[in-house]
Amino acid sequence: MTISLWGLVIFILWTIAIVTLLLVVRIRHLAQGGSVKDFATPNDESLLWRLYRSQANLVENLPLYLGVVFLLTSREVFGTAIDILIVTYMGFRILHSIIHIARLNPNFRVLCLSIQFICLIALTTLAIL
Repeated sequence: MTISLWGLVIFILWTIAIVTLLLVVRIRHLAQGGSVKDFATPNDESLLWRLYRSQANLVENLPLYLGVVFLLTSREVFGTAIDILIVTYMGFRILHSIIHIARLNPNFRVLCLSIQFICLIALTTLAIL
């Protein structure tokens, strides 16, 4: 398997891990008498909300990465530059989630997102040239 496809595997497994954590927190919230209405109530103080947004962000970004992997794989574009960009993308994708869930400085989240988009643009460019 290529690094691009391994990146896809990691992306999927990371999304599953975040969804699992979200389910655990939701079940605990309900068991403690919380309301279902709290699930989508914007509140950066709430772990429930941060997990929800982190999961949603992963789902929003998966099609972009999947599209890039499709282009790279179907065009048989491989190499060290591709591998470095994939590893960088995945590292900052995971870091983005961790920063969001841990409620760290949102400027770091924006930086992570910017690096991810630069990687996606570079990968797309390399795939179509």
